[in-house]
Amino acid sequence: MQKAFDYVPEYKKTILSNGTRVVTEHHPYSRATSAGVYIDLGSRDEPAHLGGAAHFIEHLVFKGTNKRNAYEIVKEIEAVGGELNAYTTREYTCFHSCTLREHLSLSMDVLSDLVSDALFDPVEFDKERQVILQEIMMASDDLEEYIFDMYFERAYPGNALSNPILGTVDSIKAMNRDDLFDFYQTRYKADHLVVSVAGAVNHDEVVELVEKNLLLKPKKPVMVDRTTPNMEIIKQFYKKDTEQVHYLLGLPSSAFNSNSRFESYIVNAFLGGGMTSQLYQKIREDKALAYTVYSYLQSFTDSGLMMFYVGTSEEKLEQVSNMVIEELNLIIKNGITQNQLDFYKRQVRGQIMLGADDIENRMNSLAVNEMVFGEYRPVDKVISEIEKVSVESSRDFINKYFDFNKAGCMLLGKCEKGLQDKVFSLI
Repeated sequence: MQKAFDYVPEYKKTILSNGTRVVTEHHPYSRATSAGVYIDLGSRDEPAHLGGAAHFIEHLVFKGTNKRNAYEIVKEIEAVGGELNAYTTREYTCFHSCTLREHLSLSMDVLSDLVSDALFDPVEFDKERQVILQEIMMASDDLEEYIFDMYFERAYPGNALSNPILGTVDSIKAMNRDDLFDFYQTRYKADHLVVSVAGAVNHDEVVELVEKNLLLKPKKPVMVDRTTPNMEIIKQFYKKDTEQVHYLLGLPSSAFNSNSRFESYIVNAFLGGGMTSQLYQKIREDKALAYTVYSYLQSFTDSGLMMFYVGTSEEKLEQVSNMVIEELNLIIKNGITQNQLDFYKRQVRGQIMLGADDIENRMNSLAVNEMVFGEYRPVDKVISEIEKVSVESSRDFINKYFDFNKAGCMLLGKCEKGLQDKVFSLI
């Protein structure tokens, strides 16, 4: 097997006395150092009255700490040519930076400040509320993105996975500063943090910087109630005055920690993961029925979805939806041939190896593997597991998950009732 690196990155892990986990991967030839602080808090972990809280916190900590104002937070990193950012998912929140290796100390100081000592100034709270409301409205204008949020909301009713990451207009308007600050203090605690650093770093130095800067005391653990969702079978149309109809089909898939997750990577690549995929070639290249067509693999710790998206005109929708279903029926009937499997395994392997050269990607992988598996998963091990995928194991994955009785379909745009019925009748 071809090695991912000409050298072997050195991985180390330390659990501090307060429960914070520090993971590092040493890349001796990298000038860049990527550092991240991860909190196992996402939109699925929010109480009902705080929809959008995790994302709101991600915004608000940048508005000032006891040590820095909003401008100083970004100025100190950008002054040395670095980048500072954050994002929220359904299962975790990340604050991350990328700087030259000699500026790691500054990077850890700023990140720690955001995570452990934010002010939540009432004036800034009200201002940022308006920013987030604008973000929600902007997201609703991006219909390709919006239909995915709508799908989650309808497919997982009653489960926190259905919550939109941004929250809703009503939930953000109803939120108050004290509740949000209490949520920050309760959940941003040492026991639930992972600090991940990749680059030409010394592990002991990173541990020392975390102990110096990240002044979080251990608190009584908050039990996270993540109920495994049951997916509702949806067939829904939402009228919108648009030029295109947005088509989204969803099928259950494997969880992130499932033994069949590597089969899901290959099947996704085969069906709609890139320009050589079956759906892209047949719908766009051969028939010119759409500009955008792809499949998307969404994996959580306890469940997953494989989703198929096409944006097309109303006149071409019936043909497009038929072609998607035909392609799925073909893979259900015939599986993937050995030649096809070898091609897409090379593709996925190459993507993983290219990603391994990205220090920020390595930082993220270290943290996610620690949160999900509690262990290090080197790139070479992941590649070896990709290599184990066989025609038979991919067939087992397809047989287990590709069941039209568990499929859902959503349409967004302008579409006559008769056409809607034809599309929905295919599943």
